Amino acid sequence: MPDQLSSQLASLRIDRATPARRRSGGWWPWVIGAAAIGGLGVLFYVFALPRLEGELFKTAVSFTEVSSVSPAQASVQLTSAGYVVPQRVSHVAPKVPGKVLSVHVTQGQRVKPGDLLLTMDPTDDNATLAAARSGVKAAWARAESAKAAAATLQAELEEGRLQAKRQDALAREGVGASGLAEDLAARVNSLSKRAAAAQAEAAAAAAEAQVRVAEVEAMELRLSNLILTSPISGVVVTKPPQEGGVVSPQPPGVTIDMGTIQIADFDTLMVETDVPEQRLQMVKVGTPTEIVLDAYPSRRMRGMTAEITPQVNRSKATVIVRVAFVDEKDGVLPDMAARVSFLSQALDADALKEPPKTIVPSSAIAERSGGKVVFVVEEDTVRMVPVKLGPAFGRGFELVEGPRPGTRLVASPPETMADGQRIKEKEAE
Repeated sequence: MPDQLSSQLASLRIDRATPARRRSGGWWPWVIGAAAIGGLGVLFYVFALPRLEGELFKTAVSFTEVSSVSPAQASVQLTSAGYVVPQRVSHVAPKVPGKVLSVHVTQGQRVKPGDLLLTMDPTDDNATLAAARSGVKAAWARAESAKAAAATLQAELEEGRLQAKRQDALAREGVGASGLAEDLAARVNSLSKRAAAAQAEAAAAAAEAQVRVAEVEAMELRLSNLILTSPISGVVVTKPPQEGGVVSPQPPGVTIDMGTIQIADFDTLMVETDVPEQRLQMVKVGTPTEIVLDAYPSRRMRGMTAEITPQVNRSKATVIVRVAFVDEKDGVLPDMAARVSFLSQALDADALKEPPKTIVPSSAIAERSGGKVVFVVEEDTVRMVPVKLGPAFGRGFELVEGPRPGTRLVASPPETMADGQRIKEKEAE
């Protein structure tokens, strides 16, 4: 038994004389695989992860905006945005429905009171008017006939009265028969009633003729309504109806254009801006202002506070203030966006010549691929826009090339922010 155990233990010894067999491939494939996986992870973290986060999750950010700073900034008490609105507007619409025969104005054309705008097709109305005029002639003919009949009966009545009076005198003297006198008296009575009826018929015929005349006058008035003229001086701001088109009166409360021609008096153009109720004490009628239109950001125009409407918008807690232009309004059009600065003192000619500066806050500037960019807010996404900066100005830089004033930007954009990333406004702490 001990010999058998010894032989079994001897069989478990390692034969060190025979070299160990190496595994095929070694450990290099494992090292290469791990490196590849690590590289893919780095690429995913650097490039794909920000994009994936931007698509699936909205990044909470704060907003700022590009501002326009006027050289008159030192005297600015309040700045407000608004729109150019004509204070005198005429909506010319036909009084009766019909088809357009000819158009005499074009969009943008300047007109004065009485100028012809468009003519509607009068064919049907002319035919109806001709028939009505014929009816008037027939009615007057009937009236004249009734009048003549009444005059004849009146003459017969007068003659009958004379005969009855003469016969009655003869009968009293005993020369004539009393029965003949009574017959003549009865005939006079009958003629009197017939003459009264004839006169009434003649009056009725004349009244009917007058009614027909009134109908003709109404048709002539309707015919005149087929010609539309300008009631005021101004500019045609809407496109007129086309020839052959059907137009009709504009019902109240209906927004669909039924053929209206809108004329605006450009001499009454003003900027209507909403001023917060809590800052209304800073604005008074006659206050000098500076107006900058979004269409001409480098052009500064002088204005004056003309009117403060006596009504507060409860939902917005604002009051509409109307600002009149002091300078010429060349190129100013209705509904242009404008920015109004209410000043403590009026601008002089030298200060007016200096263009406003467009300033971008430093917090909105980021660097991507070696260049300066900002992230413009477009609803719930951002668009990366390259910018060219000028010298420093206050807490920002003068913007040489980039978004226009009023554009909302992301403040302090994260380093991982990319073009097209979804965002939401950060809640106030």
